[in-house]
Amino acid sequence: MSPFRRYALSIPPDSPRAWLQLAAWELWMGALLCGAVWYGTTLIVTSQNHLITVFDFTNCYAPAVVQPCERVAYRAGALNVAMNVWCGVLLIGVALWLIWELWSAVAPKPITDDFLKLLDHSFARDWRKPRTWPWARMGWAYGFTVVGVTSALGVGLLVSTLIASSTPRRSPAIHIDTSQQFRLP
Repeated sequence: MSPFRRYALSIPPDSPRAWLQLAAWELWMGALLCGAVWYGTTLIVTSQNHLITVFDFTNCYAPAVVQPCERVAYRAGALNVAMNVWCGVLLIGVALWLIWELWSAVAPKPITDDFLKLLDHSFARDWRKPRTWPWARMGWAYGFTVVGVTSALGVGLLVSTLIASSTPRRSPAIHIDTSQQFRLP
């Protein structure tokens, strides 16, 4: 039922082709996961940069102005900020959905025998004891995905470094602070 898996995965893989399919699928899911988290957090963090404040200084220097003068003419961009945050939250939701998709892809087949069901209920996992946690399932679900996330991060950082190094550097702007003091004689 998943849009990312058109065929069933065999867990554990029983052939080199099954290993390759599992690795390729999890690498792809890791790259998608990395992209969703990266762009989602970027949209949320940089959303405040889209606020626009227009200042009006024309009436502040008139002879009969009470100081301090209101300099803000109008503010705009709040809806743009809200949309960026909303899209960022949606991308984080997509990342969580991808994590759940990876976990459910390696779910064991349901037990159909009544005696085996009784044994499973009797000796099931105790979540307070880490030795009984499904470590093998976690390895099958997220083993290659971690490699996909790190490779996508590495490629993204490499591309951003190449882009940053190819742009010409500007000379720093010179800023001079001056001050004067006047004293009454």
